[in-house]
Amino acid sequence: MDIVIKNARIVTRDGIVAGAVRVVDGIIASVDPGPSMVAEAMDFDGDYLLPGFVELHTDNLEQELEPRPGVFWPDTLSSVLAHDAKMVGAGITTVLDAVSLGEYHDGPKRTAILDMSLRALRKARSAGVLKADHKLHLRCEYSDPKVLDMFMPHLDDDVLMLVSLMDHTPGQRQFTDTDKYRQYYKKGWSDEEFAEISDRLVATQWACAAENRRAIVELCRQRGIPLASHDDTTAGHIEEAVRENIAISEFPTTRLAAELARKAGISIVMGGPNVVRGGSHSGNVAAHDLAAEGLLDILSSDYVPGSLVCAAFALHRRQGIALPEAVAMISLNPATVIGLGDRGEIAPGKRADLVRVREIEGVPAVLQTWAGGTAKPFGIMKKNAA
Repeated sequence: MDIVIKNARIVTRDGIVAGAVRVVDGIIASVDPGPSMVAEAMDFDGDYLLPGFVELHTDNLEQELEPRPGVFWPDTLSSVLAHDAKMVGAGITTVLDAVSLGEYHDGPKRTAILDMSLRALRKARSAGVLKADHKLHLRCEYSDPKVLDMFMPHLDDDVLMLVSLMDHTPGQRQFTDTDKYRQYYKKGWSDEEFAEISDRLVATQWACAAENRRAIVELCRQRGIPLASHDDTTAGHIEEAVRENIAISEFPTTRLAAELARKAGISIVMGGPNVVRGGSHSGNVAAHDLAAEGLLDILSSDYVPGSLVCAAFALHRRQGIALPEAVAMISLNPATVIGLGDRGEIAPGKRADLVRVREIEGVPAVLQTWAGGTAKPFGIMKKNAA
């Protein structure tokens, strides 16, 4: 089906074009400045047309599967469909569903969520009911002795696009300050209980983390799977990432780590909620401070899907970053780093993953999304209703 969109502010890689876009068979055929004379064209009335967003790390699927602590939704397919709808509603047309491999305080719960997530995603794909293009991001807690057993069955999954290396042991990375660990998990431990737990986790980390990390890195290297290093904090973390040819520094916690990642040519990912809120919820470096220093490449929605579009416009409006540059952080840049060269920008020959956005009292609102040229409607707001 051919689609023509006219009277749009089209955000391209290099600028903003006032004009029209033509889509043929799910592919962008042309981007034309100026008015369109096509009678049946969809009139955007000056709204923005952005490339579909590419999400590398979202925890939203796990939230749909476990909507309350310890409460698992019985119909996993409906959980996946609710997750998918939320992605498309936020303008996300390509999503790497982040699934954690490794357990700490949750007993067998983490393994159960992993199995539930992957089975439900496969079922939804085979049924052809997903609106967004769903890929897989495996988050490997390499300080867990069982992580390789959890990882190996999924290593050759054809939708696996990213593997991240995580270590949430007290005293490591994000939790260099062990008090932050205790505050984050909010388990109500006594001092004696926390000391016992910390000692046990540290001993386990010493016993298996280094070997697990080496094995995961080598397995991914053999298959050409991009790797991310999670919560880089120190110079040593970046030096380790460089030795391992890691592509992404995911949520660095300090400016030092981001600066060294930039020097090493490692892409820097920060959370959209961090930008929108004006700082990290856990006391780490603020994303807007990194952006001001040119130390930010990619935004992830993390735990708030709608934060992507809000964060891109916040960087533009609050910090003066050109809108095409900010939009590339949620589209072209993440697509490029994981090797999806067919999407991420509005240009001839690219997938017609498109998002209609209107600013309403300074807030960017996603009004409509197309994935591969197919409309995923959820309501169009008329101009006089803004």
